[in-house]
Amino acid sequence: MAPTAKEEKKPKAAKDASRTETKQKRGRARNYDLGNGVMRFSRTSMYHRKALYKFMGKKVKATKKPAKPTFAIKEIGGEKNGKERRVSLIKRRNYYPTEDKIRKRPAKKTFKQHKRYLRSTLAPGTVCILLAGSHKGKRVVFLKQLRSGLLLVTGPMRINSCPLRRISQRYVIATQTKIDVSGVKLPKNVNDEYFRRQREKRAKKEEGDIFQAKKEAYKVSDQRKTDQKEVDKQVLEAIKKHPDRKVLLAYLSAMFGLRSSQYPHRMQF
Repeated sequence: MAPTAKEEKKPKAAKDASRTETKQKRGRARNYDLGNGVMRFSRTSMYHRKALYKFMGKKVKATKKPAKPTFAIKEIGGEKNGKERRVSLIKRRNYYPTEDKIRKRPAKKTFKQHKRYLRSTLAPGTVCILLAGSHKGKRVVFLKQLRSGLLLVTGPMRINSCPLRRISQRYVIATQTKIDVSGVKLPKNVNDEYFRRQREKRAKKEEGDIFQAKKEAYKVSDQRKTDQKEVDKQVLEAIKKHPDRKVLLAYLSAMFGLRSSQYPHRMQF
């Protein structure tokens, strides 16, 4: 039989053209970007086109699911048996542990294991001003940060009689003056234990020893004296290499102080 007019096959080119048109119509959104962030329709026009005003203010009531019964009533024969019993539909466990499980708790880090941070203005060779201790007001050279987080500083001893000592960075003002201490080699034994004072145990008191026992004054050990001389020698050589060495020596030897109407938070060091 010959094909009818409806059953006649269309050419392939016409079919491809019709498919591309349908794809473009389906794929392209109603509101699209015309360029430079400008949309085809505004928000208000899209509000009316989508008929969103019909859904504004309407709230759908939540459908409540029927609660499952937890008990079932069972009839029991007999005159003095109560006629019925409530039987639980939820099956209970056969095994209950006698003791609670031991939970793993995170171990607390001690102060020794805490991370140590250093202020961005502090770097080895920075000249700092001490704000606390017996040497407050003096300008010192920062050498390095110890494991405990304290700063290791020195005067040097020859210039302002400030020895090697530890201090917290809270009690220090960092200045913009810096010295190149890359060539300074510190002794390996200079650490936190190096600065701890050895306290001897008190002897038991006996009769007649109440007024005879005297407190021994602190004496600097020979080891600290030799280490101080060795470090000071290297720091002084680094100061001499500085272009403004004369001004720097006078700057380190001078004490820091404030006059009236001078405020440290307004000053640049």
